[in-house]
Amino acid sequence: MDPLTHALLGATAAQLALGPRLGRQAWLLGAVGGVLPDADILIRSSTDPLLAIQYHRHFTHALAFIPVGGIVAALPWLVRPRHHPNWRPIVAATTIGYATHAVLDACTNYGTHLLWPFSTLRVAWHWVTTIGPLLTLMLLIGLVFAVRRGSRFPAAVALALSVAYVGTAAWQRERALDLQVRIAAARGHPLDRAEMFPTVGNPLLWRSVYQSGNTLYTDRLRVVGSDGTRWKEGSTVELLLEKDLPLEARADERVRRDFMRFSYFSAGWTARASADPSVIGDARYSLRTDGFEPIWGVRFHPGTARPTEWVDRTIKNRVPVSELWRELKGTAAGFSAKACFWKFQRA
Repeated sequence: MDPLTHALLGATAAQLALGPRLGRQAWLLGAVGGVLPDADILIRSSTDPLLAIQYHRHFTHALAFIPVGGIVAALPWLVRPRHHPNWRPIVAATTIGYATHAVLDACTNYGTHLLWPFSTLRVAWHWVTTIGPLLTLMLLIGLVFAVRRGSRFPAAVALALSVAYVGTAAWQRERALDLQVRIAAARGHPLDRAEMFPTVGNPLLWRSVYQSGNTLYTDRLRVVGSDGTRWKEGSTVELLLEKDLPLEARADERVRRDFMRFSYFSAGWTARASADPSVIGDARYSLRTDGFEPIWGVRFHPGTARPTEWVDRTIKNRVPVSELWRELKGTAAGFSAKACFWKFQRA
């Protein structure tokens, strides 16, 4: 999730829990704790571009690391003698803020090492995207009223509404997964693996990705009641595994290692970019709906001293607001009504 939302969630939780004890200082402590886990972005290397993705959302995001993170976040206050009498509530506030971070990240797409060091599983529930304006706004309003009025009630309301929003998104995802199964069945595709990814800032539009055989199929789904549900056929791309790499690449130990690291980061959803096959991308996300243009990926240089190249096209990931609004309203071109689709398939 974006840093602002992390800070607001940590601040709101700390203000609710310790506002009566620490006053207006509680929200600042919670905010610092709420953003500190993302300090792992400083772990990077010019000679190993994949180090950054390997350690982002890693040990600093683990549940087991929360007590350590809470203390580290509190250090700017603890080093000052005037704060020593209140060291316990100060550490409690920063720890509460720190604890909110990884759980919120796990609600998004990319995977979080919640269970480190006991498990290497990247936990990702795929309920919300990393940018959620409505969620951010609810937390901001609740925090402002809580601090200005010196009341815990606005903070409690904001947190309750946030949980309800995320819960609604989780329910919507299950409905989208059910629709995905129906679409695959209507096409005659056995599902080998399937996933559903939210789109920016809403629980209504979803990116469906499933594997049938060696092919990945993507669709765009609008899930709004029984009459308002729509779907739009996307693109197909071939799944890429290590065995599919050229012989020269498979003979290079570094390439094999880096492919494994990228595949782990991408949860195994790896494919070559349609326009530039030299780029192996994360097929969970695409800059286009009519073809696979990865937002990020890798380019290997086997047999040379040149390190694996990290290809980042995040800056091109612009969301046309007008088109997104048409999709939300159900008036965007290319979308078909679910009922018509099933009738057509049965015929």
